Amino acid sequence: MNVIAGTGIFAPHPHPTLRVLSLGLGVQSTTLLFMAADGLFGPPPDVAFFADTQAEPKAVYDHLLRLRGLNSLPFPIRVLTRGSLRQSVIDSRNPTGGRFAAVPFFVKAEDGKHGRGPRQCTKEFKLEPLWSEIRAELGVKPGARVPKGIVVETWVGITTDEVTRAAASRHRWEHKRHPLIEANMSRGDCIEWLMQNGHAVPVRSRCVFCPFTHNAEWRRIKADDPEQWADAVEVDRAIRDGGKSRGMRGDQFVHRSCVPLESADLKAPDPRQSAMGELCEGMCGV
Repeated sequence: MNVIAGTGIFAPHPHPTLRVLSLGLGVQSTTLLFMAADGLFGPPPDVAFFADTQAEPKAVYDHLLRLRGLNSLPFPIRVLTRGSLRQSVIDSRNPTGGRFAAVPFFVKAEDGKHGRGPRQCTKEFKLEPLWSEIRAELGVKPGARVPKGIVVETWVGITTDEVTRAAASRHRWEHKRHPLIEANMSRGDCIEWLMQNGHAVPVRSRCVFCPFTHNAEWRRIKADDPEQWADAVEVDRAIRDGGKSRGMRGDQFVHRSCVPLESADLKAPDPRQSAMGELCEGMCGV
């Protein structure tokens, strides 16, 4: 693999205090994990973190068990969680006991217009647990400032076909690195690399009830994974009037057509924008 030098937010930091790999357990971050372990991006990360929403498909957790059972990785994989996103959705609360967990479900207003609710799930269940664990790794107490001079280089598995998801960190102490963009790799390149190097290609990491799931994926789930399909249908039913408890003038739906998931037309063509492109900050799906 010919890794090219990156610039700007894609470049490695010259002297990081700590290197962290953000593991989403999808195709891209799995590729990044194995390439990093092979030393293809220079010194490997010190640790890989998976922020668990406790709402992923079983295949994702099976993949996690396989990776954690490997003896060939030069760094550990650690699992972080703020609890069950599914239960937070059902209970209309967030991890801190607030009013609701903001998953961007689709909303059908009383006048028939369609919209979408706010999104805080990535921040609350993915980003904040990662930031908290990094601070703990550095020995920084809650509420204290990270000392000047400390730089954490966070490796994120975003590829060239999703470059708009790459962004600089909002923290002065964190430097995001995007090694797969440095290597000029697309998601297809990642799949090819995994296959050529004897690794299984994982399913896309996503919550069972993710509203960014497109019809092609819903069809696959309904046909191949009835347990996951039934779980998504159950959550969809449970959230129906949850939007009203959140101050919305309408009902919530998992499917973009704003009809019950079990009644949705899954043969309808998907929008041109990929589900991956609708996700944010490289924390889901990769």
